[in-house]
Amino acid sequence: MLSPAPGSVRSPVTTQSAGSRRALVAGSVGNFIEWYEFGVYGYLATVIAAHFFTPEGGSDAEALVKTYASFALAFFFRPVGAALFGRLGDRIGRRPTLVLVICLMTGATTLIGALPTYASIGAAAPWLLTLLRIVQGLSAGGEFGGAVSLMTECAPPGRRGRCGAWQSFTVALGLLAGAGTTALLATVLTTSQLNGWGWRVPFLLTLPLGSVALWLRLRLDETPAFVGAVSAAAATEGSEPVRRPRAGETIRAVALGAGRVMGWSAAGYTFLVVLPSYLQATLNATFQQALVATVLANLGFAASILPAGTVSDRIGRRTVMLTGALLVAVLALPLLNLVQDTGVPTYAKGAALFGAGAAVGLMAGPGPAMLAEMFPTRVRYTGLGLAYALSNAVFSGCAGLIITEVVERTGDVDVPAYYAAAACTVSAAVLLTLRGEDHVRALR
Repeated sequence: MLSPAPGSVRSPVTTQSAGSRRALVAGSVGNFIEWYEFGVYGYLATVIAAHFFTPEGGSDAEALVKTYASFALAFFFRPVGAALFGRLGDRIGRRPTLVLVICLMTGATTLIGALPTYASIGAAAPWLLTLLRIVQGLSAGGEFGGAVSLMTECAPPGRRGRCGAWQSFTVALGLLAGAGTTALLATVLTTSQLNGWGWRVPFLLTLPLGSVALWLRLRLDETPAFVGAVSAAAATEGSEPVRRPRAGETIRAVALGAGRVMGWSAAGYTFLVVLPSYLQATLNATFQQALVATVLANLGFAASILPAGTVSDRIGRRTVMLTGALLVAVLALPLLNLVQDTGVPTYAKGAALFGAGAAVGLMAGPGPAMLAEMFPTRVRYTGLGLAYALSNAVFSGCAGLIITEVVERTGDVDVPAYYAAAACTVSAAVLLTLRGEDHVRALR
């Protein structure tokens, strides 16, 4: 009997490994672009406020609140996008839906970079910006559920936590890239150049990035879990149908999932995105100082994500995520007070910000796999996307708006710490309902 020629036949293990890598790359690049843009918008909030939300006579504080209102509005459309694209992804597949999502995200973000300002077209400018933010919110809502479904359904046995963590890791990379690009522009351009045209550059860069993401996603295969679910449904056609999850079961799981990740959502946006504008408006930090602080927090976030996902594959999602939530709940106020103290050395403040980011990473690393394990294949894209989007809409999208408004009204500069600590306290309580052995079970 002749043996096959070397390389002519690939083993199932090799095929699965190659498919898993392609899924990680194609899923990650979309997340990177999404969070790069959201980071840029947050970091340039004061510049955008001046161009789009400051009619004659309006104050800087009023403009910043309006900018964050537009920021929050995009988040409130994320659940709509999660439901719309999730339903599509659970019916026609992960691959075609993710291709559509990346096209919408890339187009909307690029157009923001080319948008006329208030000085050019008057009141139409903030409305056009808000419309593009809505499109971004819809596409971002469809991105998370699809990307996490793709990554976890293609993951090798015992590696769902690490594979899912790549979603969060590319969030950190996207935020860092946004901060790095903005910091570079703030360094090489004068203030008038940055305010005049330089702020457009980070948004326009999304076009080549999105083109690469589209190419990668067009080369993807459908996930084995989705193909298996479609085959099972076809095999039972004409006989007793496969039972779909009841609506009540899915709604309960969505609410539970949102509660489990609310601490991640609130603390993540407080320390990783809202921080620059908070430091400038409240502590009179310079633009460059605020960006450096944000980069340090994001570095801590990025450093802990993949290790947290990997450890959760061994000891469970609950233990790792609960540790992160409790750390933020206990340490948020002391860390913020340390940053506010003018007598504390710079290196100590940097370490505090790095540690705050790392604590958030302990929740973000296992989070995607935890959500994927809560839903069966037939509703996974929709279910986990909705849980994440709802949590982000309420606790991330509103973070800048709530913090800025409450600090403005009360004068209490500790509001960000109270906000993050309260959300993580509730999240920790909900995480206690998570079963410790879910990480070793096969996906339903």
